Amino acid sequence: MRLDKFLKVSRLIKRRTVANEVSDMGRVFVNGNQAKPSKQVKVGDIIVIEYANRKIEARILKVPENNVSIQEASSLYELIS
Repeated sequence: MRLDKFLKVSRLIKRRTVANEVSDMGRVFVNGNQAKPSKQVKVGDIIVIEYANRKIEARILKVPENNVSIQEASSLYELIS
């Protein structure tokens, strides 16, 4: 699954267009490397999203086939910090 779609489906970022913009600005890293929105993610990857005043680090636990409900979204990843 593409990084921008995973960020939207997991609700780490609310909209896919916002996920694209943040990735294009160089504020999203996958396994320590800057990632473009089209980067394919898999189980076990570590995603870091840098905001102006905070940083979210999450490990992917499950990559869904398509959209999931709001209740299931938080089960797709675990927050590291």
